[in-house]
Amino acid sequence: MHVNNECEVIVVITLNEVLETNEMISKMNLDVRTITMGISLLDCIGADVDETCTNIYNKITTLAKNLVKTGNDITKDYGIPIVNKRISVTPIALVGGSVCKTTEDFVKIAKTLDRAAHEVGVNFLGGYSAIVSKSMTAADKLLIESIPQALSETELVCSSVNCGSTKTGLNMDAVRLIGEIVKKTADVTADRDAIGCAKFVVFCNAPDDNPFMAGAFHGVTEGDCVINVGVSGPGVVKTALESVKGESFEVLCETIKKTAFKITRVGQLVAQEASKRLSVPFGIIDLSLAPTPAIGDSVADILQLIGLERVGAPGTTAALALLNDQVKKGGIMASSYVGGLSGAFIPVSEDQGMIDAVNVGSLTIEKLEAMTCVCSVGLDMIAIPGDTSASTISGIIADEMAIGMINQKTTAVRIIPVPGKEVGDKIVLGGLLGEAPIMPVNKYDCSEFVSREGRIPAPIHSFKN
Repeated sequence: MHVNNECEVIVVITLNEVLETNEMISKMNLDVRTITMGISLLDCIGADVDETCTNIYNKITTLAKNLVKTGNDITKDYGIPIVNKRISVTPIALVGGSVCKTTEDFVKIAKTLDRAAHEVGVNFLGGYSAIVSKSMTAADKLLIESIPQALSETELVCSSVNCGSTKTGLNMDAVRLIGEIVKKTADVTADRDAIGCAKFVVFCNAPDDNPFMAGAFHGVTEGDCVINVGVSGPGVVKTALESVKGESFEVLCETIKKTAFKITRVGQLVAQEASKRLSVPFGIIDLSLAPTPAIGDSVADILQLIGLERVGAPGTTAALALLNDQVKKGGIMASSYVGGLSGAFIPVSEDQGMIDAVNVGSLTIEKLEAMTCVCSVGLDMIAIPGDTSASTISGIIADEMAIGMINQKTTAVRIIPVPGKEVGDKIVLGGLLGEAPIMPVNKYDCSEFVSREGRIPAPIHSFKN
């Protein structure tokens, strides 16, 4: 590293790093999972919903017009695969709060977002969202109630709701409503294996700068426009661990840390290039290990390489905690601005190793819930029987939100009750969304609990002022 006369820090990439990166890309499934442009829509609010939609479309298509081309150009210039180019926007409940009087008004904005996303060529746009961790405004409730229609009538729009935080507690009125919304979303997209639910996630402690879908939104703490990059690399970590089989925990941890550092360095390079070429400030690197359905690109495989016969065996939560912590420790040394979720994702449908573990009976929803205490997110891309009640879904969401609230971490639920499907069946969503076996759900009732009104108070350790 050296410093030029203008005090700009220039990172010198060595030949050895170049060779290592080439090998990680060609043999180990390394990719940059997403370049996500965050765009504030607060200045798009017009006199009515039509003017607001016009402003939204114009701003997105202006700022993001070169996003996809820039990503493709970086891939050509550096040989680094950039799988997705995406957009996140200000939570639409805030943008539409003064102009949307009906659910149809919000759906009109959703369709505008979808049209803009198609125009600029991104694969997803996130931010059809509401932040209701303490209570709901009338606009928040309207947006949440519009989600089934919005997701069924758009292709690229993703939606999220943050319904709890360590500081505010859990908004159980929102949790109860969201259970019903998940069921309705499944019903209106039943002909596509309830794919609408795959584009909807419920959060506790949602970060403002997450570049990953379906939960990405551009938080109000962000500037007008920013570039966030999400890296991946389970295959790289798996390959590295194959060389240290049987070694001590110290060697295991050092290997994961060093590998995470190398992966994040690639993301840092891409982020800086994208920021410079688009003339948009660089935000954060999200250094999550995000699996894909591809063989060898699996977090489950890493956990099994650490020493588990199958994911779900005793020791699984400890192994995941080790992996998550070492990924963070290694990655944070490679970039000054690490954010988003950052760690290890454990989606079922998007990870072949997780699918295999479910199919042989070693992995259950209850064990996944325990694992979410130490992973990046939570219960992700889990397909359940279509006859599961809305109250049971709300109960599952409440359990996961409580883990996030008490442990001061982000947790989330992306669950798919598939109409007409039962345990033993599977769904096929395609692409990065993959396929998933239908997992059994506890049959005992929790409706009396979730039907109580109000919120669960914040925990005692939230008082730190």
